[in-house]
Amino acid sequence: MLIDFHTHGKLAKKLPFSTEYTDWLLGEAHSAGLDAICLTEHFNTLQFDELYGYLLDTCKREEDTLVTKDGLRIFAGMETDIAEGGHILSIGTPETILELNSRLKPHKEKENFLPFEKLMDLFEEYPVLVGAAHPYREGGHIPELSERQLKRLHFLDLNGKDVAQYREYFENRTKALSDQLRIPMISGSDTHQAVQYGCICTDLKKTVKTVKALYKEMQKGDYKIVVSESASFRVKTAGLLKKALKEIHALGGDYVSVLTSQTNG
Repeated sequence: MLIDFHTHGKLAKKLPFSTEYTDWLLGEAHSAGLDAICLTEHFNTLQFDELYGYLLDTCKREEDTLVTKDGLRIFAGMETDIAEGGHILSIGTPETILELNSRLKPHKEKENFLPFEKLMDLFEEYPVLVGAAHPYREGGHIPELSERQLKRLHFLDLNGKDVAQYREYFENRTKALSDQLRIPMISGSDTHQAVQYGCICTDLKKTVKTVKALYKEMQKGDYKIVVSESASFRVKTAGLLKKALKEIHALGGDYVSVLTSQTNG
């Protein structure tokens, strides 16, 4: 099962949720060869609950996962900022992720972000997997946390956006931390739009449908991380496209129609 552990369902946090854009994204993920994704949308994105409500209404339920009409399997998730600086991924059932997001409502602005310890205390009330997103990205401070704190995590994210720029640096550092903590290192593209899908993914031996089974496969370590030869090109192109689409929106245009060719001329 080819899975991307770190993806988004919107172009940007402050842009309105678009069913057409999300449908396009998920369709492109399937076309890129992915069997599954973890939809780790930003916890403070606009209309977080509407995004998941739409998926619950339109996807087929298979145990903990949602499956699109194309057959793409979706594990629900969320990406949460911490006060120390850095992002934490969580993966669970859609209902659990929605409840956690609701409980985090008072902490969605920068001045109110929860510190790592309090966020982990909250997550540990629920059956979710919790990992560090792109731990060595500039501006984050997750590696500076104590080993005791870091061992509360279930996994580390080797991030495609980082690997595409300086693969050896990010891969070596993330792997070393993974070995030190004895927790799995998996991979995610961190894409907000489709060009970036496939820059990196994790090849699991088995197809799984529950969060518990997903974690079991991660712990076994019987998987490989696949980095595309075109990762750098994909990430750079994705960044340019995202910038252009946001500018279209800022100028009052319909970036979704432009992107999906739903308009003429």
